[in-house]
Amino acid sequence: MSEPRPVPFLGPSPAWPAGVRAVATTRVGGLGTGPWATLGLSAGGGDDPAIVDANRARLARLLALPASPLWLRQVHGTQVIHADAWAGGDAAPQADGAWTQARDTVCAVLTADCLPVVLAANDGSAVAVVHAGWKGLAAGVIESGLECLPTPPDGVQAWLGPAIGPRAFEVGPEVREAFVSRDPEHGEAFRRGQGDRWWADLYALARRRLRRAGVTRISGGGWCTYGEPERFFSHRRDQGRTGRMATLAWLHSR
Repeated sequence: MSEPRPVPFLGPSPAWPAGVRAVATTRVGGLGTGPWATLGLSAGGGDDPAIVDANRARLARLLALPASPLWLRQVHGTQVIHADAWAGGDAAPQADGAWTQARDTVCAVLTADCLPVVLAANDGSAVAVVHAGWKGLAAGVIESGLECLPTPPDGVQAWLGPAIGPRAFEVGPEVREAFVSRDPEHGEAFRRGQGDRWWADLYALARRRLRRAGVTRISGGGWCTYGEPERFFSHRRDQGRTGRMATLAWLHSR
């Protein structure tokens, strides 16, 4: 049996709270060419800004988005902004996550190996999405997102979007130390490589951080952006010359 064709979107589990919408794009279904083929959504990675604008417009149509997403200027930090209160004009706010309680406000992060995480209140009253590269993950970006939500962590569920997998994410000892120095049990997410190198499991690290914070309903994960070039962009695989995918979350008014 032949493999199924890649689909342009990935979605969370059917148990997602009523009224919550969340989706992660793949690289297919857009207009880009070369390293940015085809649904590149970031103008900051070398793609043609006009094509990125066209891809963003196409994304809005395909998903029937209620509003334009709040695109961020991501810096591998821990700041998660209140999208409802943002009034920054045309400039993208500097942050690595956004959250909302308002209907039809679309939060978004861009990734191409880093881990996108969607957080939603179980009663559907609030939603957040964060960009968790290893630096942000170690520094507490997931915890920052949870602290913003007006619901305690045991009333929140999380979905892990596509990221680089544990068989492809080779890191140096400083990355492992950044996690293990905060929690020795993080060491279980690292497998020794050659010399002083380690293979890191971003999904396992995120699940550990979520559970420690009190989140027990966790789904998603299991993809590898590096290992599926027909389906995903990968900054590491393509040596930085590549597009970006989006993970979006919002509260639907209908």
